[in-house]
Amino acid sequence: MNINQLIFRNLKKNIKNYYLYVFALIFSVTLYFAFVTLQYDPVIIKETASSSKGVAGFKAASVLLVAIVAVFLLYANILFIKRRSKEIGLFQLIGMTKSKIFRLLSAENAILYFSSLAIGIFIGFSASKFIIMILFKITDINAIATLHFSTKALFQTVPVFVVIYLFIMLMNYLFIKKQTILSLFRVLSSTEVKIKKLSKRDAFIGVLGIALIIIGYYVSTEMFSGKFAKELASTMLFILGSVIIGTYLFYKGSVSFIFHLIRKKKNGYLNINEVLSLSSIMFRMKSNALLLTVITTVSALAIGFLSLSYISYCSVDNSVQDYPADFTFKNVKDANELKTAFKKKQIAFSETKINVLQVEANVKDILDNQDGVNSDTMVLAVVSDKDVKGVDVSSDETVFSGPSNDVDIPLKEGGKMKWKTQNKTISQTLKGLREESIISIDFTALNDIKLAAIVDDTVFHHMKQHLNPDIQIKPYYIGIDIQDQKEIQKANHIFKQLGFHKTDAISRYEINKFAKQYFGMLMFIVGFLGLTFLITSGCILYFKQMDESEDEKPNYTILRKLGFSQRDLLRGIQAKQLFNFGIPLGIGLLHGYFAVKSGWFYFGTELWTPMFIVMGLYTALYSIFGLLSVLYYKKVIQDAL
Repeated sequence: MNINQLIFRNLKKNIKNYYLYVFALIFSVTLYFAFVTLQYDPVIIKETASSSKGVAGFKAASVLLVAIVAVFLLYANILFIKRRSKEIGLFQLIGMTKSKIFRLLSAENAILYFSSLAIGIFIGFSASKFIIMILFKITDINAIATLHFSTKALFQTVPVFVVIYLFIMLMNYLFIKKQTILSLFRVLSSTEVKIKKLSKRDAFIGVLGIALIIIGYYVSTEMFSGKFAKELASTMLFILGSVIIGTYLFYKGSVSFIFHLIRKKKNGYLNINEVLSLSSIMFRMKSNALLLTVITTVSALAIGFLSLSYISYCSVDNSVQDYPADFTFKNVKDANELKTAFKKKQIAFSETKINVLQVEANVKDILDNQDGVNSDTMVLAVVSDKDVKGVDVSSDETVFSGPSNDVDIPLKEGGKMKWKTQNKTISQTLKGLREESIISIDFTALNDIKLAAIVDDTVFHHMKQHLNPDIQIKPYYIGIDIQDQKEIQKANHIFKQLGFHKTDAISRYEINKFAKQYFGMLMFIVGFLGLTFLITSGCILYFKQMDESEDEKPNYTILRKLGFSQRDLLRGIQAKQLFNFGIPLGIGLLHGYFAVKSGWFYFGTELWTPMFIVMGLYTALYSIFGLLSVLYYKKVIQDAL
């Protein structure tokens, strides 16, 4: 038998092992090629040309994707080569040298690897149109998705996977060179260290791990309060370190400690389900602590980033409340030019013109929390109550107006504030807060409160006569609203034709469109990376369960001979998979929840719906791998006799 015949016979004989490896390869290539194809799509290039952040986002995401895919393939190769360790040992027993075995495995791997690369590129090309359609839908890009093959994407994909292949070959070479014949026959049985006893040290580690996680959670809830606000960077590092170390110790000792307490409560009398689930996890999870910590931490990051990007995306419509009119101007001449153009095109509109002053005020007594306020005195935008419909303010009162999400500092209703003009200090009482924007954020962004102050018309005119000219922005806020919103695109086109988008004039439609594209692109990239990691980590856990099932197959044979049915064993396996996949998922969800909860308000106005949708989808997709593991165990149990 020559070497070529041996290669093809090995491929045929090991097809049940190879299919997992092939799946990992095809899946990885498909994801990468489809994602890289997006970067070279003509419509995407056009839409992101004006945004350096969009281009940088795609490039950074492609690098992260390479890292995730490379780690996944290298790990899959480790599991695969270990499953063939006995076969490699037999080759050495019949007289084959290590170099010849390496050439044999390399030839087999090359056939599989580059065939899978070609198939993956084809599937990635076929799926790229569907992925582009999703991206267009999320970012509200009005374009037709076309299927086109990108040679640039091909020339970027092939070298990346050739380099990964070389690393795989290097790993195989080192594995074969390092192992002796005897050790090759023991690789499968020595892949994990099984700890049969729980020491006091393990119990201490278990309690410490839980304590560190709880401390990290507590500090995260207080991170933006007065306790830790002044040392935000060190607080975030502390939370990250506490939670990650706590997670590692949790897998290293806490799981075993908790299950030990359960077993102790039962006085050591466990039924078959508990033996197959609790006992197995107690003895195996400790040796996988590092792997599970990485999976849990990255899962939490994926859930957190995706939730925050989705929160930002869902809050786009609320964010444009900073501009109460469709078109905002500070220059009367420009506003008149746009109005003239609208009249020519017969576009009906309404106009709001408000005189705005910038006045210094001492706000010390109206602030509930002064953390983050640089000074007791700040410059506030002031308007007259005559310019605001439905508002009548007395001469000794002030009303703030604007969306509550614009209030960075809590305000104390009934508190005293003092206006400073050039010749007089005016003392007034804060009457309340109206949930309505009356002027654009351009006039209010100078202060930490970011709201407009409404005062009595008499007080307003006194302030106007004694202004500080050095702090004034523009005398007027001019807002133009289109009466029929069906004509907003036409009106926005005129706005851009006249070149106002290059001035300090604002189009709310343009802001909304840009925000949806930016946050939609961000959500898509984060979601793509999160989905990639979810599937790769799920596959890794699934591969681990396959290895464990083969390792435990003799135990199932004994249990079957003792009279336990397949159904009895399967119930225990189902409980085991619930723990194996449920514990990393549950801890990851908790980490993600506290990470999002600590600072979500900086990203938008809606928390629960986006976060629950992300967590629900992540849980549903992750559960698929648990189900696949149960089905594989079912097959192993059936073959046990």
